[in-house]
Amino acid sequence: MAITSSTNTIGLLNLQTNGKHWNMDLPLFRSSHLKVRRFKRIFKCASQVNDISVEVVKPEIDFKDPDWKKHFQEDFDNRFRLPHLTDILDVKPRPTTFSLKSRGPLGDGNGAPMDTWYGYVNDDDRALLKVIKFASPNSAGAECIDPDCSWVEQWVHRAGPRKQIYYEPKEVKAAIVTCGGLCPGLNDVIRQIVFTLEKYGVKNIVGIQFGYRGFCDENLREVPLSHQVVQNINLAGGSLLGVSRGGPSISDIVDSIQAKAIDMLFVLGGNGTHAGANAIHDECRKRKMKVSVVGVPKTIDNDIQLMDKTFGFDTAVEEAQRAINSAYIEAQSAYHGIGLVKLMGRSSGFIAMHASLSSGQIDICLIPEVPFKLEGPNGLLQHLEHLIKTKGKAVVCVAEGAGQELLQKSAALDASGNVVLGDIGVHIQQQIKRHFKNIGVPADVKYIDPTYMVRACRANASDAILCTVLGQNAVHGAFAGFSGITTGICNIHYVYLPIPEVIRSPRRVDPNSRMWHRCLTSTGQPDFC
Repeated sequence: MAITSSTNTIGLLNLQTNGKHWNMDLPLFRSSHLKVRRFKRIFKCASQVNDISVEVVKPEIDFKDPDWKKHFQEDFDNRFRLPHLTDILDVKPRPTTFSLKSRGPLGDGNGAPMDTWYGYVNDDDRALLKVIKFASPNSAGAECIDPDCSWVEQWVHRAGPRKQIYYEPKEVKAAIVTCGGLCPGLNDVIRQIVFTLEKYGVKNIVGIQFGYRGFCDENLREVPLSHQVVQNINLAGGSLLGVSRGGPSISDIVDSIQAKAIDMLFVLGGNGTHAGANAIHDECRKRKMKVSVVGVPKTIDNDIQLMDKTFGFDTAVEEAQRAINSAYIEAQSAYHGIGLVKLMGRSSGFIAMHASLSSGQIDICLIPEVPFKLEGPNGLLQHLEHLIKTKGKAVVCVAEGAGQELLQKSAALDASGNVVLGDIGVHIQQQIKRHFKNIGVPADVKYIDPTYMVRACRANASDAILCTVLGQNAVHGAFAGFSGITTGICNIHYVYLPIPEVIRSPRRVDPNSRMWHRCLTSTGQPDFC
């Protein structure tokens, strides 16, 4: 029996109990109490040509130890401790200049008395990482640490402004960089970072153009940012600063940070970009630089660990409705019409699953996490035959990373080091046409690929709110002295997480989760294996 995380895989424990094989998700940690196995995961990072090696630890817990829960929690707390400037530098805090009760920085940048309340977050505030107590490992989507599904509290740091800050706002130079591909909400995050920095009293804010390459490309100059510059950028999609994949080495980037006298770096990107941000943070610490590197997780695929969702996802799901509705109308209007829509999701099928759920028009949803067959009595093509016979039409939604085992594997890599995927949408379209031709049944197949339309649009209301909070919290985290962290939403609460904890592997849909079961109930599709 396999017990896997519904979305948030934080590690893997293999356990043999009563002859059964357990495959369980656990926080990764080192401990004097627990034996561990170590291996390396290689990231092809958007920030450098060379691979970034991130050590992953597989814990083996002795559940016979009566204190195993205590040891587990101690090691979890150690693992999720946020890196801070005071770890390497002798820096003293000062009263914050951030206030909710004034138009500008408190006391003209001199701060406020420590006993004055302005809505600050205490350093000891925590939010629960997991909130469901599973009674059995057989429960749908069960995430169990031990065979008895014991309840173990896992607390992470609450995000928000602190009473004490570790920078003099008037002396700070802050930089913002957007990396990877486009995503709805990039401009919203840029805008809120600038607004919040100015609220603290920061005057020197710049944008780095076209991702990490902007640090070292002499043709790309810093873009001065201010309230006036960013006021209306949220009204358009894309990124004011531009995006790109790849870039110079980590050493060259940190050399540039030193030369440009940057004190705070806000990095907007996905897993690869965050791996680069963490490497930049490590190099800055090695050089004992007073620089806070803070990430803001950006991916419409919603595939970053430990977080409820990332910005751009809701907008992508909403925008995908247009393509699905068009496919439905095409299928409904044709004799034996079949609409086929391919959506983004190279390793995680969240967009396809949520778009299928929200549309109510999808008959078949295919995601990377669930293998499927085309041929045979239980195959996709046989089910399409059934749908044409009974309904006269069918609509299929497929994630771009689904069914890659059916295609010829490619050795080509993109600029981020990801394997270039085969086009599963075109392949399924061709196979559907071939199949119905062979059985002598007419079928009118319409294929729609809205990939770049989905990611290039403006953020919707839900994402705009998420971007606003993430941008503000990124600034609060930097002024609080944290570095090597990212900010996100966890169980509806906003938190700070160490970057290594979110970049270990993509977040994936659990085929045993309630959400996937809901999707299957909606589509009515059978098991295609």
